[in-house]
Amino acid sequence: MTDSGRAVTIANRIAAISQQLPPQTRLVAVTKKVSIASMRQAYQAGIRNFGESRIQELEEKQAELEDLRDVTWHFIGHLQRNKAKQAVELCEWIHSVDSLALAHRLNRLAADRPQRPKICLQVKILDDPSKYGWSATGLKAELSEFLQCKNLDIQGLMTILPLGLSEAQQLAAFEQTRILSEQLTQQTDKVLNLKELSMGMSGDYQLAIQAGATLVRVGRLIFGER
Repeated sequence: MTDSGRAVTIANRIAAISQQLPPQTRLVAVTKKVSIASMRQAYQAGIRNFGESRIQELEEKQAELEDLRDVTWHFIGHLQRNKAKQAVELCEWIHSVDSLALAHRLNRLAADRPQRPKICLQVKILDDPSKYGWSATGLKAELSEFLQCKNLDIQGLMTILPLGLSEAQQLAAFEQTRILSEQLTQQTDKVLNLKELSMGMSGDYQLAIQAGATLVRVGRLIFGER
């Protein structure tokens, strides 16, 4: 496929997805292993939110796309604590805060930053040993600790569902995530307003939207298989 043909394909895919999004839901284009040329094509098609899951790849792409001044960078992968400094420096959003230790480290690192990083707490609504994050019960038990993280702008929750669920099970899990965010907001007397829900990917974003997702992370349906 020619570059122009690829650009039209990316633009058409973005348009098709964007038409399905309610006003409160933003599309984060997941760009793991995506070329700079394809990212520029997505930008031309209106994408302003890019999601990366590896710090090294994120650093390299930011350097090559530094002329795109209005892009918002989201870190969406598992974040090792030794990479936390780079994440705070490079990203406006970190979706995948999956432990209290990581949150405290990010809070310390963000102390001297001009803006607080926007944070989502990663939860496992359904038990899944292959995923990181809190159970609902575990997060409720530790929630008060986040009131001390004054340098973090804790926005909401992130979840990734286990494989092999039916559509009904997927929708139920997303709805449980929304309900959990409401419960946690009430638990802190609205000191934490967990209004953002980062949930839904290429295979299930439509169900996530039904359940109230405000951020959907879509890669394959925009850029194709990598």
